[in-house]
Amino acid sequence: MPDPHADADPSDRTGLTDRDRRILELEARTFRYVGAKERAIREELGISRTAYYVRLNALLDDPQALRSAPATINRLRDRRTSAEEPARAGHPGRVA
Repeated sequence: MPDPHADADPSDRTGLTDRDRRILELEARTFRYVGAKERAIREELGISRTAYYVRLNALLDDPQALRSAPATINRLRDRRTSAEEPARAGHPGRVA
């Protein structure tokens, strides 16, 4: 299995790729308008919304991402956990 951090800059102490750091930076921002975040994903990162959320979800379980952006990762982990709780109880919940 390929190392997801193989293209990380060796001088980078976080061990994250440039794209991963940019994803975390974008996720920490606040967007005021509907569609602004999706537009930023496309324009700033050059990836699809689906690819963004797949990678972001993987970063939530990455210890290097937690060290790099603890507030963002913990906030998103809490949101993910609260979205899963109603589903476990048999009630469909809102997915963040």
